[in-house]
Amino acid sequence: MGDNIGKNQGMTPKKAGDIRLGELLVEHRAISREQLNASIQIQVESGKKLGQILVERGYISEDLLLEHMARQLNIEYIDIKRYEIKPDVATLIPEAQARHFRVIALAEDAAGVLLGMADPADIFAHDEVGNLLRRPLKPALVKEADLLKTFDTVYRHNRTAQIGALAAELEQQLSATEGPLSAHTAANVSDAPVVKLLQSIFEEAIQNNASDIHIEPGQNELTIRFRIDGMLRVQATADKRIATALLSRLKLMAHLDIAERRLPQDGRFNIHIGDNAIDARISTMPLETGEAVALRLLNQSAGILDLDKLRMPEPMLKRLRQVMRSPHGIVLVTGPTGSGKTTTLYAMLKELNDPAVKIITVEDPVEYRLAGVNQVQVNPKVDLSFARVLRSILRHDPDIVLVGEMRDAETMQIGLRAAMSGHLVFSTLHTNDAISTVLRMVDMGAEPYLIAGAVRGILAQRLVRRICADCAAPLELDAGLSTFLKEGLATLPPGTVFKKGAGCAQCNHTGYLGRIAVFEYLAMSPELAERLHLGELMPFAKQAAQQAGYRPLKHSALQLAAEGLTTVDEVLRVSYGTEG
Repeated sequence: MGDNIGKNQGMTPKKAGDIRLGELLVEHRAISREQLNASIQIQVESGKKLGQILVERGYISEDLLLEHMARQLNIEYIDIKRYEIKPDVATLIPEAQARHFRVIALAEDAAGVLLGMADPADIFAHDEVGNLLRRPLKPALVKEADLLKTFDTVYRHNRTAQIGALAAELEQQLSATEGPLSAHTAANVSDAPVVKLLQSIFEEAIQNNASDIHIEPGQNELTIRFRIDGMLRVQATADKRIATALLSRLKLMAHLDIAERRLPQDGRFNIHIGDNAIDARISTMPLETGEAVALRLLNQSAGILDLDKLRMPEPMLKRLRQVMRSPHGIVLVTGPTGSGKTTTLYAMLKELNDPAVKIITVEDPVEYRLAGVNQVQVNPKVDLSFARVLRSILRHDPDIVLVGEMRDAETMQIGLRAAMSGHLVFSTLHTNDAISTVLRMVDMGAEPYLIAGAVRGILAQRLVRRICADCAAPLELDAGLSTFLKEGLATLPPGTVFKKGAGCAQCNHTGYLGRIAVFEYLAMSPELAERLHLGELMPFAKQAAQQAGYRPLKHSALQLAAEGLTTVDEVLRVSYGTEG
């Protein structure tokens, strides 16, 4: 597509006013005269661009609109998702300038550079990029949303290489410099290689939507891994000698003991990466080969989701909202670490938050800030435990209490009794499903009659990976998978096509991009409560599985697969508990 840039050399885009876009669309019967007139009226009232209005009102698809815009400007329209971009060409324009001007270098030859632009009529961007490259430019129109995704892909490789270069620079400095380690980790040395290396690591992690960073010393090298969409990926390797400098700098940032290398330490710190405010939780662990560090990243800028945005099935959401409005009782959210339990809890609190309601939380750590809510951070160093805070909380007359996690019998007992004495309690437990949560509480020492009287509902959840929309393709099922799916989805709609991700540049060739939650919900019905009162745990579990409206996690995951949102492999991972 861009192999012969000089073919139309000297061709420049016509000015946007040369041919009115609306008239061109009517002329080519892309829209009607009535649709154009209605859109122009909206444009006069709102000030929006005509093309934006036409797409928003469904008069024309964005792709067809862009094709006509390219014709109007006498340039080429390129579908950048299907264009083979060479990183060495794209990076001719530095990332900052590319994002600012919404441009990307697509190809080059002796005649000049093919330039993908979100707005080819932007003469200022054309001139600035021309001055930067000192080459003739041939503009082409590309879709802005796809261009922004392409930036993430193209410059990701550049940043990964930068991490390796900074690690090598730090290694050379450590080899050439004698003296205390603090010379490389001093808080005021913002341009030190260790500081720049960590900055690059954090930038790369945020760009990739990583939830965790793992820095692990091996026998001969240091490995840096990111957890992306629940899966660990090796991001970079470096000489093991830089591990101590990296870890010491991180300890300084978290106010940990820089000299203590024999015992685990936990801490936290806040950093800003671009427009993102990041809360980082750090945990160190002494290994045989050195000290490893795990960093959990929470993007405070992302905000708290609404319950409606969690894609919970409507009947389930309706039942959950009913128990959320109970005057007292416990609502539990369960699942393994990293399954999104806190996100769901805060979506509930956000909906319940009201000046007439007093809400107090006790957490370790406080992951989200919610205005109007009293949030308490557990601090084991001063014996500020969950149980101790809970005993004090009840004297502050709360309507709703959130306990970050029921970690021990004492915390659970206090929570149960608070629920039976007129408080609505939200909390989490690490269990595999909703039904086993009750059995787990009994194992922890809770009396079955207390559970029956206090628990109102149990929501279990997992996160499964989404299929990348840019490379989704039909999946051919073998006999075994077909049988598995038919057993799980008795009412499979005719013509259902399961999909997989073929792998593309947008998803880093994994076939997945992002995650989505699957849920199961168990309401404590009078019949189930009676079973617990009698201490009949196994009959309780059997009756709970047969409760009207109860759908296991596997069935919820299968439904998402049938809708083409996730893969059968992810369903199997949830069904058999092999969390990534």
